[in-house]
Amino acid sequence: MLSVLSNLSNIIIPLVIFYIIAEGLLMKTSIYENFIKGAKDGFLVVIQIMPTLIGLMAGVGILRASGFLDMLGSLTKGVTESFGFPSELIPLTVVKMFSSSAATGLVLDIFREYGTDSPIGLLTSIMMSCTETVFYTMSVYFMAAKVTKTRFTLAGALLCTLAGIAASVAIVSSLAGP
Repeated sequence: MLSVLSNLSNIIIPLVIFYIIAEGLLMKTSIYENFIKGAKDGFLVVIQIMPTLIGLMAGVGILRASGFLDMLGSLTKGVTESFGFPSELIPLTVVKMFSSSAATGLVLDIFREYGTDSPIGLLTSIMMSCTETVFYTMSVYFMAAKVTKTRFTLAGALLCTLAGIAASVAIVSSLAGP
């Protein structure tokens, strides 16, 4: 089953590309001109969101360098560890909500200190795939789409992040066994 999924994942992107080209040929549209127009529009979006990206990266850098994240981890140690969540992962959890690339730097630090196969290393890996860059995604994409009424987006995204963290803890706990 795993080999089937692996082979499918290897051919899915070329199939999508060939489908788009075939659709363009059948509809008799200028595929290259549409590609160039889409690339130009994408570049303009990148220029529009660049200030937001720079602000988020600077904020994460300041939080990390100031020691605030480590202090937050030590302050919440008793509460988080009672749920099976190591306080060493609090900085990663906070940073991940703002920047996935900055979180990757923290992940590498955790791997260096605890190892990739340690319970904290496993929890880190699973948690990184079960959570989202909530504030980055909201700020960048809502700004690009000019969304002003976000309604319950933040609450829903934070709830999903919490569910992802809880699932990560449950998975690692089940791997550790009784």
